[in-house]
Amino acid sequence: MHEGRVKTWDLWVRLTHWTVAGIVAWNLFGPTDATHRVLGYIAAGLVGVRIVWGFVGTRYARFSAWWPTPAHLIDYVRSLARGKPMHHLSHNPLGGLMAIALWLLILALGVSGWLMRLDAFWGEDWPQELHTILSIMLELCVSVHIAAALLMSVWTRENLIGAMLTGFRRSVPENKKAPQKRGPS
Repeated sequence: MHEGRVKTWDLWVRLTHWTVAGIVAWNLFGPTDATHRVLGYIAAGLVGVRIVWGFVGTRYARFSAWWPTPAHLIDYVRSLARGKPMHHLSHNPLGGLMAIALWLLILALGVSGWLMRLDAFWGEDWPQELHTILSIMLELCVSVHIAAALLMSVWTRENLIGAMLTGFRRSVPENKKAPQKRGPS
């Protein structure tokens, strides 16, 4: 077993995360051909299913476990400013905000890519321009997401990337564990 660890990310969350990540990498840096379109629609579909899973999925996959409310965001940012980030088994509030931003961008890219193919917009430049702007925004958000996962892994001494591979996270942060009881001296 995994002593001191909690199964946080179920198989569906991990599969959708890494599949969408792979598709996004391919579509941002690969050719814009028929494969690009199909993969874009698959990514948007997977995001749609992941959103449904946020309502009906396992405990830590549900929005109720990590939705970034203003109060949660303020508390978390304050903990960062104090240099002692609060431990969350699911997404921390900023991570949750980033997940939502990434999902919205992927959905918007799917829609803008579809609009570019419609006869109604044949010869129009704005769908392509919108798609390009959204892809740049996605690149920026992905870069921040990766940098934050690496930074927080080092800062909190918890391998967040490994957790997204295995599904397990530390149940209690090391700096929050109860002190060891001492025997008679």
